Amino acid sequence: MEQPIKTIAVVPSARGSAVQKIFRDLIERWKSTARIAGVVEEGHELADRFCGAGRLRSITDGSCYPIFQDLGPGSKACHLDASGAMAASDAVQRDITAGCDLVLLSKFGRLEAARGGLVPAFIAATETGVPILTSVSAKFEDAWAQFAAPMYVVLPADSATIDEWWRAARSGDKVGCS
Repeated sequence: MEQPIKTIAVVPSARGSAVQKIFRDLIERWKSTARIAGVVEEGHELADRFCGAGRLRSITDGSCYPIFQDLGPGSKACHLDASGAMAASDAVQRDITAGCDLVLLSKFGRLEAARGGLVPAFIAATETGVPILTSVSAKFEDAWAQFAAPMYVVLPADSATIDEWWRAARSGDKVGCS
């Protein structure tokens, strides 16, 4: 029996920076043939920081949305700042409204698990039926499943596999179901 391919793909990410690199490489490959909206995550380049929250970079226009507060060297507090993620989400929603073929959202993380951050962008993309590519760490897999099940497929952090999903999702191909 065949069924339509799921148009939401999530890549588990034990190391977020590796997945974000894969996403950036795929964007470079796809951007000449697809309109891609969304954001990828970048580091904060601050030395001696406990928290890894950095920046979200717009795929559409390169705008940068910091999602951290600089709490100073040696701080053991999480410096995640939701205001940058909310601003990025608003921008992504505008880009979705303007038209796109794919929405790539860096990750479903702490803010999204609490129904903040990029959640409005996830919802906007879902409502328009545009394929979505994202990542999620093991820590937030349950929250992701509660948010998106059963509408998604899990893909390995492998460019070729993600590229294959994108080609199928874009063309509306059917896939066998076991």
